[in-house]
Amino acid sequence: MAYKSKFKNAETDLLFEAILSMKSKEDCYRFFEDVSTINELQALSQRFFIAKLLSEGKTYQEIERLTKASTATISRINKCYRYGADGYKIAIERIAK
Repeated sequence: MAYKSKFKNAETDLLFEAILSMKSKEDCYRFFEDVSTINELQALSQRFFIAKLLSEGKTYQEIERLTKASTATISRINKCYRYGADGYKIAIERIAK
């Protein structure tokens, strides 16, 4: 059964198709530099890094020290990591291979 996202629409599909068309990290840097602000990309990067640290069993205090993120941010990401759509888990598993 296919996953049904609450965010699915034609515009988001187009964005995801564009992201999936990137062939290298350099392509991704170029694309995200155009499509997002520095702060937006830093926020997304930090969230993913926090999820990776949570997957490694790091404590909130360790993650706060490493990322300078607030415990509220870490808690929100932990909630998504544990009870969300498994997107973080899928990505973390795939990049580990």
